This record gives sequence, C-alpha cells and structure tokens, in this order.
Amino acid sequence: MSLKLLKANTADALTLVGISKHAFESDVEVGASELCGPPGYKSLQFYTKMARMNCLYKLTDDGITVGGAVLFVKDNEMNVGRIFVSPEHFRKGYGIFIMQQIEAMFPEVQIFTLDTPIWNVRTNAFYQKLGYVEVRRDNDFVYYQKKRHCASL
Repeated sequence: MSLKLLKANTADALTLVGISKHAFESDVEVGASELCGPPGYKSLQFYTKMARMNCLYKLTDDGITVGGAVLFVKDNEMNVGRIFVSPEHFRKGYGIFIMQQIEAMFPEVQIFTLDTPIWNVRTNAFYQKLGYVEVRRDNDFVYYQKKRHCASL
C-alpha cells in the first residue's frame, strides 16, 4: 500500500465524481433515507470548479485514485468540505490517512472545521475518534472543530 494525498487537477475530476457518487450513496446502508450526498457530490461541474480553485485533492494507492477531499483554507483555518473513499476500500484506514495527511500538509492551519449529518453514525464516530469536538448542531448536521495544540517551549 503506497498511499498519497495529492492536489487534484481538472483531469482528475471525472474519476473523483464517480468515487464521490458511490461513496455518498452508500450512506443508505447506515441511515440515509435516500441516495444522496452533499451539494455537488455527483456533479462533474462542481469537482472541476473545485480543482480550478485548488480545493480538490485525490487519494491514490499505488497510483490508483481511491478517494478524495475538498478543502477550503482561509488564513489559519480550514474547513474540510468533504472527504470520501470508494466503498470497496471502506474500513481499511484510508479515511484516517486522509485526515492525518490534511493536518500534516497544512502546518499553518490551527483550526479545522467540518460538519456531517446527524443521522450518519459512521461519520460522527469517525470524526470523534480523530479528536474532533462537537461545537454545535442543528436539525440536520453536527458541526465539529479540532484545534491544533501549540507546542510549548
């Protein structure tokens, strides 16, 4: 296994939209009421735009794309817009690898934020396991935050 999280380009968008569609639609197995996902999850136009904005990343395993991420960085904050892994690769540590790489690739980021649907037991447990703390919730989503610990001198 040779995993890498790399900046994706517009040529990667078609592959990533296919993986995104399958990953998010698999949520019907863990509580989603229908085949759905976040805005643009199955839109080539959306992923192409994210690539042009330098917000799109791909996870490769021995050169084969198996997942992706959409990341928004502003100053010292990052919103993890979404991460996704092809369903045949679930529960193999790929999601953990993506999140660890995100933190390693952006040492200037001090606060990471994200949200996930309330009903999604799988993703809520995943983010909590990685040290994300719930900061609020509404009728649909749980909002999480993780602050980077500053090393003391």
